[in-house]
Amino acid sequence: MRTQFLFIFLICLGYSMNAQEIKLPAPNKSGGQALMKVLNERKSARSFSEKELSNQQLSDLLWAANGFNREDKRTAPTAKNCQELELYVILKKGIYFYNAKEHKLILVKEGDYRKSAGIQDYVADAPVNILIVSDTKKAASSHYSYTNCGYISQNIYLYCASEGLATVARGAFDKDLLHKLLQLPEHQQVLLAQTVGFAK
Repeated sequence: MRTQFLFIFLICLGYSMNAQEIKLPAPNKSGGQALMKVLNERKSARSFSEKELSNQQLSDLLWAANGFNREDKRTAPTAKNCQELELYVILKKGIYFYNAKEHKLILVKEGDYRKSAGIQDYVADAPVNILIVSDTKKAASSHYSYTNCGYISQNIYLYCASEGLATVARGAFDKDLLHKLLQLPEHQQVLLAQTVGFAK
């Protein structure tokens, strides 16, 4: 009886630990469309279906946005290589921190908080809302952080254009609300939000 109980406990513990993170598949770095075609098709969209991205698409998206493409360098540049920007991802099942070094999502808060990602109605429908967060203690300056944030946003736009996904960068959101939901310390702040999904 005790052995059976221990076995069930270990299974539940393993499930609980696995629920705390999403290990993403390796990004597919050999796919995609030609750069000039992608630039021609890059656009903003403001109508999304609730269809979810596959784990592979989510993996490729986050790596393209701000993943590591070398041992200590990322796909998006930062002034003085400060790497002060990190990504948080709001999915239907929870809010996650993107651990770029280990290429996985770590649960911050369980539950559907998509409607809190912005003031626009469509944020609650889209499967993915990405928040770009700056660490002011690491940043070369706030000016550079906003510039660096733009590089990440454009990476997202280009990936989405290549993959046939819809996206839009957004500055309209409740910064205080997101700060609390993401459980950020005072020296970190949300600079920009970007919605990603399939066009409705």
